[in-house]
Amino acid sequence: MSISEIETAIIELPANEVKALLSWLTEYNSKLWDAQIEEDLDSGRFDSILAEVDKEYDSGLARPL
Repeated sequence: MSISEIETAIIELPANEVKALLSWLTEYNSKLWDAQIEEDLDSGRFDSILAEVDKEYDSGLARPL
């Protein structure tokens, strides 16, 4: 199914079903985002940033929330 076909199908939905779809898409997108963050953490992509944060915290430039 193409995006164009999906868009056409969504236009034909009643408002309450569009609302439910939007809720589902929001939750699904959050799960994708969480998975991407985990993948980035596991790959070491944030290591230099996290090291900088630790350094600032250790030197007293930051404090826990």
